[in-house]
Parts: sequence; structure tokens; C-alpha cells
Amino acid sequence: MKNLSRLPLWIVGVGAVAISILARSAPQQKHADLGVGASLHRNRIFPADNAWNRDISHDPLDPNSERLIASIGLQKPLHPDFGTAWNGVPMGIPYVVVAGNQPKIHVQFEYADESDPGPYPIPPNAPIEGGEKSDGDRHVLMLDRDNWKLYELYSAKREGAGWKAGSGAIFDLKSNKQRPAGWTSADAAGLPILPGLARYDEAVEQGEIAHALRFTIVHSRRAYVSPATHFASHSADLNLPPMGLRVRLKAKVDISGFPKEAQVILRALKRYGMIVADNGSDWYVSGAPDMRWNDDSLNTLKRIHGRDFEVVKMGDVVTK
Repeated sequence: MKNLSRLPLWIVGVGAVAISILARSAPQQKHADLGVGASLHRNRIFPADNAWNRDISHDPLDPNSERLIASIGLQKPLHPDFGTAWNGVPMGIPYVVVAGNQPKIHVQFEYADESDPGPYPIPPNAPIEGGEKSDGDRHVLMLDRDNWKLYELYSAKREGAGWKAGSGAIFDLKSNKQRPAGWTSADAAGLPILPGLARYDEAVEQGEIAHALRFTIVHSRRAYVSPATHFASHSADLNLPPMGLRVRLKAKVDISGFPKEAQVILRALKRYGMIVADNGSDWYVSGAPDMRWNDDSLNTLKRIHGRDFEVVKMGDVVTK
């Protein structure tokens, strides 16, 4: 760098003015909105080199790809496990964006030894997956937009002025740090949930999903691969997927006949793939509920089947 003290003053002055103008004219990234299902305005969850954000479209295939896909189901359809509402309840895993000054609440955990103690910034309107009366996973996801932190709860229930939950995890979204080896999160695989959801603001408003998606399978292996840190099975069958297994939609699959928002999702599945995150129904891909989704368009995803996917080569498989 040149020593400015040795340059003529008029040059230094012009340079300072130019830098000031550039700073004012440079596009500023917009803050995420606040509220349930709020737009993140292209603010990327986790750094660009994070596993969720990595382009795997040209990665080699896993040598056991065919058997792994067959174990999930070659003829079973891809199923959008999100949309508008089902039986009067928002369909999918909801999230809420909060400000950095949102009051934090102590949460009592069933699995405290593998949970981050918090406290958690749970707003009064925090949506529970499946609704207040749900007997399902009851996930509660909170994104602190000012500190760029993610707080997630599993099996969350209000209890008086406080909350109880099965487990909880906190993620610094400015870091690639994973959960400790062997730890769960609010998800069986020890993964964050929000980064793997198909969101309306991405798929429809922006027309691009630039990250992997989350999906579930019925039968998993007692093993995990990065970025997962936890397994949820007793089976040692090598043909069953470990938690963290990543699949992608085959490049040759023609998606031109799908509705626009479905094409956005399918392009993401070709470029970023989807990651096994929990035991559930086979080929169920996760997303956030939004009353603006077009359920008919989303249901066209069911024209894609297990045979249309392939497994990206796995790294080290952890079984203990």
C-alpha cells in the first residue's frame, strides 16, 4: 500500500471523496424481516463454504449409491412435507425471526446433557410445528437477525411462564462450527433445521434456493457422516443411509414441465442436493409453511421418484 503522507494533498482529498461516494453507493444487504415466516432477503444462513451451501452437482457418486437409494425406495415419490395448511394447521416446520433484544427464556430439557442451555429468545407468538395441540415433533425455530444466531427446540411445550423441550441447540450462523461428535440437536442427525427448509421467500420471491434441503427416511443406519453428528438407529445394515447422507437429483432428469416454484426446488436438488436429517416418512422433503404457497404446484414434485436420485460420495462414516 502507498504511504498517503507522501502524496499531494489534493490527490489524498480526491481519493477520500471517491471512497466516500463508493461506500454510499455500494448496495447494502437488507436486514431480515421480523415475524413468523419472515423474508431473510437473501441473507445466507451460514458462510458460503458451509456444507449446506456447497455445490455438489459435480461430486463423485458413492460406490454404494444404487443400494442406498433402493433401501429408501426406487418407486416411492418425492413428497413435499410443507405448503399452506392441513386440517387447519400450517403444513411444514415454521420459524420466527426475532430482534436481538428479544427477551430470553429458560428452557427445561429432557436431554439436557446434549442440549445447549440457553436461554432462548422465544417470543409470545412463537409457532409450534403442528400447532399448540400437536403430538408430533413440535419444533420451534427462532432466528436472531441482529446477532445472526439460530435457536431450535424439539418437542417444545409451554409450561406456565416457561418452556420445556426434549432438546435444544444454538448455532452461530457466522461460523461453520458443528455440534460435538455424538450430540443430537433439535433434529436426530444433530443438524440445524432452518438451513434445510424450502422457504417461500427463496423459492417464489427470489426464484432461487441456494442451499441443500432436509429430508427424512423410514429406516436409517446406526451411523452418521458429516455434517451430521448423531445417529438414531440400531441397525448396522451397510445398505441403509447414515444420518447426514446426501443425495442429489440426477442431472438428466427433465424438469422443464414443472411449475416455476417446483422448478426452483428441483434445481436446488440438482445443485445442492438434500440431506438425511431424521427418521420419518421416505423421501419427505421439508419446508416452511406459508399461506402463499401453491399446493397444486408443490404436489407436482410427487412426479419425481427415488430412482431419480443418486448418492453423493460420503466421507468418513462414524458408528460410535
